[in-house]
Amino acid sequence: MRIYGLIGKNIDYSFSRKYFSEKFSSENLKCEYRNFDIPDIEKFPSIIRENEVAGFNVTIPYKEAIIPYLDQLDPHSEKIKAVNTINLEKNGSLTGYNTDYWGFLEALKPHLKPHHQKALILGTGGASKAIAYALELLRIDYRFVSRNPEENQIAYSDLDGEILGNYHLIINCTPLGTFPDIDISPNVPFQFISEKHLVFDLIYNPSETKLMRLAAENGAKTLNGLQMLIFQAEKAWKIWNS
Repeated sequence: MRIYGLIGKNIDYSFSRKYFSEKFSSENLKCEYRNFDIPDIEKFPSIIRENEVAGFNVTIPYKEAIIPYLDQLDPHSEKIKAVNTINLEKNGSLTGYNTDYWGFLEALKPHLKPHHQKALILGTGGASKAIAYALELLRIDYRFVSRNPEENQIAYSDLDGEILGNYHLIINCTPLGTFPDIDISPNVPFQFISEKHLVFDLIYNPSETKLMRLAAENGAKTLNGLQMLIFQAEKAWKIWNS
């Protein structure tokens, strides 16, 4: 029995455990997927010592905090400075990977139009770093939008018709609108959203967030985060079995 697991905090909702458990069952694989819900990242070494785990996924809030506990990073996670997949090498060392950027790329690319040249990234947390990296690979210019903007970032209060008239791709990397708080949304002026906009919300529960619904009412194309999660999970599986 090969064991895989998710490192995170308050992760009963885990997409990964459900996805991989169903995958193992449907493909008749002798594997098990467990949640390792830890109160702080300092508990991570004890999980390694006490469990024979073949590979990990990593989620909020440890995608950045886990890096000092790893032996090496692949080139992508080295640039992103965030890890969501860990492989245990044959020599016992731990290699960090980021498959979030890959999942986002694969989910986004079929929906891109020629006018999607500029993007607004809502939020500045760990997930936003992978999104920014993916946009760089696609050669799409981007700006971060934050409640507390730093240099080269903009505030939600700065969003107006001129900005939204130039930035036709919007990616929500904040948790705003996640179940059960489904009646909240990032503070976007929806009156400036049009049919030219593509709004990608990384949230997958609910399948249509308030952000997506209000954007769609103004003609925008909307996507949730489910396909991204599936793509990144399958990429992690390939890493663990390469």
